[in-house]
Amino acid sequence: MSTEVELTNLWEVFMGKFKSLALSATVVMSTAVGAMAQEVVKVAEPNWASGRAMAGLIKVVIEDKLGGKAELVPGTNAVIFKAMDRGKGEIDVHPDVWLPNQSNFTDEYVDQNKSVALSNGSYEGFSAFCAPKKFAEENNIKSVFDLATPEVAQLMDRDGDGMGDIWVGAPGWASTKINSVKVRDYGITNFFKPIEAEEEVATASISDALNKGEGYAFYCYAPHYNWFVFDMVRLDEPAYDPAKYNMKQPAEDPKWFENSKVETGDKPKTIHVGYSKSLETRTPSVAAFLANIDMDTDSVNNFTHEIVVKKRSSEDVAREWIAANSDRVDAWLGLN
Repeated sequence: MSTEVELTNLWEVFMGKFKSLALSATVVMSTAVGAMAQEVVKVAEPNWASGRAMAGLIKVVIEDKLGGKAELVPGTNAVIFKAMDRGKGEIDVHPDVWLPNQSNFTDEYVDQNKSVALSNGSYEGFSAFCAPKKFAEENNIKSVFDLATPEVAQLMDRDGDGMGDIWVGAPGWASTKINSVKVRDYGITNFFKPIEAEEEVATASISDALNKGEGYAFYCYAPHYNWFVFDMVRLDEPAYDPAKYNMKQPAEDPKWFENSKVETGDKPKTIHVGYSKSLETRTPSVAAFLANIDMDTDSVNNFTHEIVVKKRSSEDVAREWIAANSDRVDAWLGLN
């Protein structure tokens, strides 16, 4: 009997410790799951319209559809890619990676370091130079080479310094560097002064020129809200020719301007979402969604119009679009 009692006591002690260990394991697992559930995904909000639109859409899907948390963080391309490469949660997502414009970043972080991934889906865009349509028609300006004359430059001299004005883009944009080289190699800078300014400043100048019937040359691209707002025309450029398109970015070559030569238009853009591969372990559901997201140019164009022109919140516009396109969003999430 004493032996049976001892065995019973030992069994009760063993089961007591087992339950205690099981409870501890449950607490640890619950804590880990809770930590993952509370992980805040930092989505970059670039300083261009389609970037803001895509950032708002991604944030809403993470919060409303996946039950996660997301935060919008401003940043330039160089800062965003470096943060995604570190994978420490400083910035996790680049919502609008334009290729080949940003290929110097994707070459390093996607192809070489393999620390950043791109979405399987994409949408198309283009970049060019534009002018007010009425002004261009009245002065027979059809191509970028029509700008490269003293007569046209005088018509487009908006600040009275004797040079025409052409906006080449905002500081920090890869396209701004490309356009700076282009206007030099097209011969435009013989008569025009390239202007770097934030997009809001350039948009105000475009609007002012149109209202006054004055000339102005400027970088333009799609998707973009300007196509809904301004009566403008895209100027012809030579068709893209890789043999005449040798562009270096500052990260590739300190003497990028001197060592670049661009004598043709750009090839069409392919625009992806980029994300830190650390999300694959930190928040797998978010990483899977970002891999599958697939937008289209018309939708992004409409987003930019609603956000910038109508002054609506990117998140409000995103929620409205998601409600009207639930099947499409469910496909991104693997639900159909």
